[in-house]
This record gives sequence, structure tokens and C-alpha cells, in this order.
Amino acid sequence: MNLSSTQRTALALAWLALLAVAGWLLASQLQVSGDLRKFMPEPRTAEQKLLIEELGDGPGSRLLMLAIHGGDVPVLAAQSRQLASQLRGDERFEWVLNGDSPMALEDLPDALLPYRYLLAPVAPGQLQADGLRQALDERVADLASPVGGQLEALLPRDPTLQLLTLLEQQPRTPPVIEGVWFTEQADQALLLLQTHSAGFDPSGQQQAVDAVNAAFAAVSAGTGTQLEMTGPGAFAVKIGNQTSREASTIGSIDSLGLVLLLLLAYRGWKYPLLGFLPLASAGLAGLCAVAIGFEGVHGITIAFGFTLIGVVQDYPIHFFSHQRPGLSPWANVRALWPTLGTGVVATCIAYLTFLFSGVDGLRQLSVFTITALLTAALATRYLLPALVDPARRDMADQAWLQRLWLGIERLPRPRHSLWLLAVLAVAVSALAPGAFWQNDLSRLTPVDPVDLARDAQLRNALGAADTRYLISVDGTDAEQALARSQALLPLLQAQVQQGNLVNFDMAARWLPSAALQRERQAALPEAPALAAALAEAVADSPFRADAFAPFLADVERARTAPPLGVADIQGTPLAGAVQSLLIQRPQHTLALITLTGVEQPDALAAAVAAHGGTWVDLKQASESLVAAWRVRVLLALGVAMLLLTATVWLALRDRRRVWRVLLPMLLTTLVVLAVLRGLGIELNLFHLIGLILAAGLGLDYGLFFEHAGDQRAAQLRTLHGLLVCSAMTLLVFCLLATSSIPVLRAIGSTVALGVACNFLLALLVSRHLHKEVAHAH
Repeated sequence: MNLSSTQRTALALAWLALLAVAGWLLASQLQVSGDLRKFMPEPRTAEQKLLIEELGDGPGSRLLMLAIHGGDVPVLAAQSRQLASQLRGDERFEWVLNGDSPMALEDLPDALLPYRYLLAPVAPGQLQADGLRQALDERVADLASPVGGQLEALLPRDPTLQLLTLLEQQPRTPPVIEGVWFTEQADQALLLLQTHSAGFDPSGQQQAVDAVNAAFAAVSAGTGTQLEMTGPGAFAVKIGNQTSREASTIGSIDSLGLVLLLLLAYRGWKYPLLGFLPLASAGLAGLCAVAIGFEGVHGITIAFGFTLIGVVQDYPIHFFSHQRPGLSPWANVRALWPTLGTGVVATCIAYLTFLFSGVDGLRQLSVFTITALLTAALATRYLLPALVDPARRDMADQAWLQRLWLGIERLPRPRHSLWLLAVLAVAVSALAPGAFWQNDLSRLTPVDPVDLARDAQLRNALGAADTRYLISVDGTDAEQALARSQALLPLLQAQVQQGNLVNFDMAARWLPSAALQRERQAALPEAPALAAALAEAVADSPFRADAFAPFLADVERARTAPPLGVADIQGTPLAGAVQSLLIQRPQHTLALITLTGVEQPDALAAAVAAHGGTWVDLKQASESLVAAWRVRVLLALGVAMLLLTATVWLALRDRRRVWRVLLPMLLTTLVVLAVLRGLGIELNLFHLIGLILAAGLGLDYGLFFEHAGDQRAAQLRTLHGLLVCSAMTLLVFCLLATSSIPVLRAIGSTVALGVACNFLLALLVSRHLHKEVAHAH
């Protein structure tokens, strides 16, 4: 059925409207993930399993470090107290520390308070008359200080402040001024927070950061003070916002470039609309497939969607460039389909291997890319011809294109020089200085070096845990794990005293083993003895004789209570501190010890091993994980190359033709590797993805030059289409290469190099000589 131009335009607009509705529905339901663990392989060793857990939900990944500055000490101290008070009531935070206590005292349940004598050591003589007399004298002074109001309600139960001994067991804390932490210079008030959300939960971390900013805006209104925030969660939020801004900018420029290029190449306002329809359909279909097949779509998968602009737009462009008067759009697309289909199938085969990579993120990329490529190709084959007006001119008739082709035909066809190029590329890749592969996962995140330096300063000032070293202690259950980790306390305390370690933390610091709790129970005085000592101490103080009856009851309760276990602290403020350092699995429990300021890791690792602990270097574990996974991916890609070659062979059935198509792609891969290595760039996963993309594009270039044969008009139409395709692809990937996001930059730079090399080599190797030129030769 022949449609009028108006009807074709109406159908195109209807298609566009349908895509807009589908996109709106998809956006409202789409769950986006930012967890980089999805781009890591399945861990094999105990250290690798611990790495994956720590990256997502470990205590180090959930820390936020705050610094308030820009005011005098009283103002900063007041704002620190107000900010901490607001955030402690927010369920998005496990705990908040700023110098007075890690948690609000009013949040501690009454049933837990007596256990303070079992959970923290009681100083020698503290519960005797002299010790109690000294404590009461100190409380009189405390009540006259700015923190007196916070202590007044606690004193009847805890005149010795044993609860604060429990809650402030960290061996190293910043200086305390007016009850809150400050830097050594007293110019910044410090706070340390642990979020409830995992470190790589972008939405949870965003909510936590927004809550901090909102609370600070309220407490600092009109004062001019400023807040700095660092930590994995703060960096993740900043990176996410930065990625979103860059993606929006790059997407806008890409879209504008696509419109302008199609207008310039085909001189018709309908072509940008018609070229956009398969592209948009491809992107939506890919996202739908991932959303259906996976729990959440990774942000990298969405960012990868921008690369589709540089790939699937080739399909309608080839179709437009081969349109000519007297040839119906349906006949045109049927003639192109064998070549177009072969390229699509070959590229899909390359990405199909990622389904077997053992990496969830790569499986997402595979499903997304294959679905998108097939959708764009099928839309070009079966839908687009119905919307295209009959051609009024032949691209082969353009004078500038004919002159360009004549110049190309004068170029000599390279033979031996190609082998020289291959040998040179291999030599540069192999002999270039520096590591060939990049195994450091931290270099995939675009954190500003200034931010990293500031993070290190605040981490040092607060005594927060390092993100590299851990000690793990295994046990059959929580009790055994706590007891075994507790046995490392003397060693670690000695390391702190010797200056080899700044700080450490463990679950047993907050919840000692049952055996140690019983030992502390036995040291508590019986009720008559304690009552007599207290009466003697109170007689020399301004307090009433009966003021501390709750204190006597608590000590007696602690002396006779059953030991506290992990299950008993559920729902209490201690639970967050213990659970983040105690990983309970079905068959065993792992107690973690976080470290700060490790000076001699090798010596400490040997000492820990001698005392039954396992030293974990998370950086080393991540590198071994990446290396093992890369081998698996490379093997899968090797299989893909064999399948790709078989696909081209089945399509062409001629050894020389297959070689002409594959040679530019193979040479380009070697050249791009040589350029990257020559520039000192270490290769990562995303360079491999870029090489696959570039190989797929190069294969298309070779196939279309082969398809053109030795007919001059067909060669000119092919050249026109490939010029438009490569120009658009270069624009897309050159923009990605300028990104500050390492993932996008790696893909962009690799594919941009690959497109340029593939086009030039395909032009020299894959094109046929015109039959008249061939006859002259």
C-alpha cells in the first residue's frame, strides 16, 4: 500500500509519541543501582568474599565524616551539638559521634543500662569508697559545666559514668572542647556518622547526605558557618550527581550533533526524526529487557546507552545513503539486509559472551546491547521503509563525493606494510613500560584528588578506620568469634603503644564474650559492701544519702544477670556497632577488626597470624579478584572471535573476501592497544568493552565496502553512508573521551581510536577496485 507523504509523517509522529509514553512509563518504574559490586566477578577466596561484603555494607563504606568551620569555638560547638541531636533522631543513621557519646543516652533501654559493668572494664578501686568519693567530686564540677544538663538525669543511676566508659572505648579521639570534638587547631568541629544504608546504595546515601545538609542548614542559619562532608557515601553521591550532569550534557550535544549531521548529509527535515526512531526504540527495548531480567538497572548500563547513538544510528544511515530514484525503500532495505544483518549478528555474538562472564553487570550490558541492536536493526528493516518518501536524488551523483573517491582510488593498496604495522603494534604493546592491566578498582571512581586528600585529613583527625586493612577472626558461632577476636586485644594495644597502629575497633570492644562478662561479674562488690562504700563517699559530698539507690540496684543486677548476647542487643544503639563488625553466616561467624594508621603492615600481619587472626589486605584481594575475572572474560572473548569469524564466513563463503573484512578489524585492535599502551594507559574492563564496540563497528565498515563490490555508484553510496556513520560515531565517543568519569573516558577514547583506524584500514583493505581501474592495473 502506497502512503502519502502526510500519512508517512503522521505515522512517524505516532511512533515517536508511543516511544514517549513508553519512556515515561519505564522511567516511573525503573530502579537504578549504583553498586559497583555488580561489575565484579563471583568471589572465590575468603578474602575476596570479605572484600565484596565490605565494599557494600562494611563499616568503612558507611562512614560519613563532617567538619564545621567558619565560626568561633562556642558557635561551632553549639552547632555540632544541635546537628548531632537532630541526626541521632534520624533513622537513616546507625549512630552519630561528636565527642559526648556515640548515641543519645535517652535511646538506651533501661534493661541494657545495668550491663555497662559487664560490657566495659571497671577501673580498679572505682567502686570502693575512695573511688566513689572522687567520682562524686567530679560530678559536682560536671553539673556546673555546659554538659551538666545532659548528665543530670543519668547521675542517680551512674555516678561513676560507667556508661560513658562503655560508649567511649575508642583509644584515640580528637580533642574535646566544650563537650564536642575539634581539630588540633580548634578551628573545625568534627562529627562521625554511620549510615544505615550500604555504601553502594546510591539512593540511601543520597537521602543520608540530604538529611545532613538539611539539618545543618537549619542549625547554621544566619551564622555563615560551612559544612564539609567526606566518606564513601558522600563521594558516591557527588559522583552520581557529576555523572548525571555529564550524561545530560553529552546526551544533549550528541542529539544535537545527530540532528545537524543528518540535516547536512540528507538535506531534509524528516531524516533526523526518522533516524531517531530506531535509536530511541533500541534504547527503550534494551532498558525494558534489563528491567525484566534483573533486579534493578545499573547506572553504568544506562550510561552505556549513550554509546548506542554511535552504533545503531549506522543502520538507518546506510539505508538513507543507498536510497535512489527508481528504487523503492522496501527493495533498498532488502538489498542491504544480508550485509546489515551479518554485522548485527556478529556484534551480538561478541556481547553474547558476556552472559557467561560470571559478572552480573556484564550480563546486564549483554542483554541491553543485544536487545538494543536487534531492535534497531529490525525497526530499520521492517518499519522504517514505510515512513520514507521515495528518493529524489542519488547520493552517488554528488560531485564532491566523486572527487573524494577518485583521490581514494589513487591510494596504493597496502600489502607488506600491513604486516609491518601489526608487528610494530605488538612490539609497542608488549614493550611499553608500566603495567599492562589496571587492577586497582579505586581508579575507576572519579574522586577528585583534593577530595581524597581532605578525606584523609578528616579520617586521621577522627581516628576513623582505614579502608584497606582488616583483621578477620573466624568462629563456629558469635560467642567463639568474639572470644577469639578478644584474644588479639593485648597485641593490638601493644601495637598502638609502640606507634605501629593508631587505632582499632572490634565487636568485642562493645560486646565482650560471655566468659569475660562473667569474669567482670565476679569482680563486682556485693550489695552490702557497695552500699557501705557509697554511704561513706556521699557523706563528704553535697548529694543526698538516698540519691543513688538506682545505682546500687544496677550494680546488683549486673552482678547476677546472665551474660548479654548478640540477640539481646537487637534494636538497641549497640546493635549497629556490633553487627557491622560481626558477620554471621549459616555455618560460622566472622569477627572483623578495623584498623587505623597501620605503619608496618607486613610485621603486623605476621603477628596477627601468629595469634590466630587472618590479615586481610582489601586492595590485594581486589587485584586478585580482578585478575582472575579478566582471564575468564578474555577466554570468553576468544570464543567470541571464533564465532564472529564463522558468522562472516557463512555470510561470504570466500576466504579472500572474509580476510578483507576481518583484517581491518584485527589490525585496528592491535593498533588501538599499541596507542593506549604507548601513552602509558593501563587497560581495564571498560577498555575491553570499548575494543568490542570498535571491532563491531570495524566489521560493519569492512562488510559494507565488500558489499559495494566494484560498481562505482554502489561504492560512492557506501562511502557516503560510512562517512556519515563514522562522523557521528566519532562525535559521540570523542565526547565520552573528555568525560571526567573513568568508565566513560575509557570507553570513549578506545572506541574513538578504533573508529578512526577501522575506517581508514577498511578503506585501504576492504574496498574493491572499480572494475575499470582493476582492468588498468
